[in-house]
Amino acid sequence: MSSILDDLKMQYHIGGVVNKLIYWNIGLFVVPYVLFAVLRLFNIEVDFLRYISLSSNPAELIWKPWSIFTYSFFHFGIMHILFNMLVLNFSSRLFLTYFSQKQLLALYFTGAIFAGIIYILSYFAFPALANLNVSLVGASASIMAILFATVAYAPMMEVRLLLIGNVKLWHIASFLIIVDLVQLPLENTGGHLSHLGGALFGYLYTKQLQNGNDIGAWFTKTIDLFANLTGKSKATPFKKVHKNYNRPIVKPVSKIVAKDKTQQQIDEILDKISQSGYDSLTKEEKDFLFQSGK
Repeated sequence: MSSILDDLKMQYHIGGVVNKLIYWNIGLFVVPYVLFAVLRLFNIEVDFLRYISLSSNPAELIWKPWSIFTYSFFHFGIMHILFNMLVLNFSSRLFLTYFSQKQLLALYFTGAIFAGIIYILSYFAFPALANLNVSLVGASASIMAILFATVAYAPMMEVRLLLIGNVKLWHIASFLIIVDLVQLPLENTGGHLSHLGGALFGYLYTKQLQNGNDIGAWFTKTIDLFANLTGKSKATPFKKVHKNYNRPIVKPVSKIVAKDKTQQQIDEILDKISQSGYDSLTKEEKDFLFQSGK
């Protein structure tokens, strides 16, 4: 058990933003359910999802303004979070082929906020949804933003899917949009609206980056400000890409981020840990991880 915990801690500290987002989602799913399951043994019932879910009633934002982004870290059930984490890992790995980890984190949060606003506004714009008071949780909108940001940049990118073979990225995106549109009037209307909002934001995010405008920069600056205030600094600074405010008005040419060799070596060691455990590492590999984690 101790070895497993050591492996998990090492993967969290050494892994990139994708690992951390997945760990946070799983942690915020498991811990509350265990805690409130114990409380129920003492006849204490707490509907904790009420306090972190995003309500279709904007008046509730007054007393829980944090819900505009906390909803994207919580899930209803095991299948809900399992599917979302699989797709988050898939979409994020594709995104990081072209963009930085800092942009991934910014897009996860800003995509959730934008999709949340679309979700709330939809319950005013569509008569069939008027006067309904429902709640939203799940990382799906943020995941759609990440996926569609990648699609907007590399729609012809080929992806190999199990049992299907090679398909182009825009095929996957089109399928997901069709599924959301078909299910929109049937069930989980708010959820599908947020998916579409996240997809729209992801598309706009990349197009704006290609024009030299980072619409997620405000979030990145906020994170940097808090990091500076707490005195934390990163050994390896994040790279900035796609940002050129002095670019002439011509068809923009995007830059592709080359894979960082250090991160690639870390990924290979983490794969070895996941297959054979931390004890299977050589002394040199353990020392390398220790130095990288400083």
